[in-house]
Amino acid sequence: MFKKRIKNLALGVILLGSSLYACTGLQVKTKDGDSISGRTLEFGIFLPTSAISVPRNYTFIGKTPIGNGKKWTSKYASIGVMIGSEKLILDGINEKGLTCGMFYLPGYASYPKTTKKNQKISMSTSDFNQWVLSQFKNVDEVKKAIKNGEVAFSKVLTEGFPPSVQPFHFLISDKSGKSIVVEPIDGKVVVFDNPVGVLTNSPTFDWHMTNLKNYVNLRPENAKPVVLNGAKINALGQGTGMLGLPGDFTPPSRFVRAVVFSMTAIPEKNALRGVYQVFHILNNFDIPVGVARTVHDGVIYSDYTMLTTVRDPKNLRFFYKTYEDQRMKMLDLHEINKNGKKIKVFSTASKQQYIDIGKKLH
Repeated sequence: MFKKRIKNLALGVILLGSSLYACTGLQVKTKDGDSISGRTLEFGIFLPTSAISVPRNYTFIGKTPIGNGKKWTSKYASIGVMIGSEKLILDGINEKGLTCGMFYLPGYASYPKTTKKNQKISMSTSDFNQWVLSQFKNVDEVKKAIKNGEVAFSKVLTEGFPPSVQPFHFLISDKSGKSIVVEPIDGKVVVFDNPVGVLTNSPTFDWHMTNLKNYVNLRPENAKPVVLNGAKINALGQGTGMLGLPGDFTPPSRFVRAVVFSMTAIPEKNALRGVYQVFHILNNFDIPVGVARTVHDGVIYSDYTMLTTVRDPKNLRFFYKTYEDQRMKMLDLHEINKNGKKIKVFSTASKQQYIDIGKKLH
């Protein structure tokens, strides 16, 4: 048992220090004013996920290394997905249209020491996501609560992940399309306004925004032909305005692509079409098994896209699809018992099915 725990700990450290957590989040606007957001979930080992609904008036207690932390009761019901058996939403939406998702920030996240002085406002990073969805109706309320010192992060293991403290940061958006990023930097809870609605992983959000300056030349329109000493040079095909767009799976490259793809998307006419659009855009960030990997003791740990989620804050719907099953699944907040007494959980595990249309061609 001791050897197994040491092996798991070593694996956790290896995955934590690698790039094997390559989530990408973004949002688009529709013609009817909805802000549809979505993200991918990647990791180097399988993480079991479940759909989850959390009712109003449910009491939570934040976890800290020295005992119970912040205590709160949910004002708003929420739906989304969880990891492992810990009944806390990893990524989801509440009944006011506020969305929140956790993303990895390895090498940059740092947490304060939990003491008797700050214990009553402290919680784990997985608690934070649920706190946001349970307590607030828009981004401005979240910013105000953080500014008022209502919350602090604690160094607590996240259930379901490898056994090392997980370095998370958060993408939060509301019904209006306003978006912020929350990061644990130098022991403090730091908030960035997010005008592009995009988040990936390390480095910190402000670095990614500065890095965008390297790509101001990118355009959705094709480049025009040029004439060199009388010879007209035409493009070989479409997409010449995007020459130089990074195509690898590193966080900086994915951030740039996510900004470009979401900001150049032609707005769809309504929310459901917007949901389809976000799924299509996020398909560009699917990581196939094998292309991003690390090897430990002869075992390959390959990052891959386990789950893709999309949220519709106007109609309060949460959509997802998994690696094993590419069919869209949907949870509707209007259909859950918002005043129920229990958290409801349903596994996302399913096998891909197909429709045989061969007989239609007879």
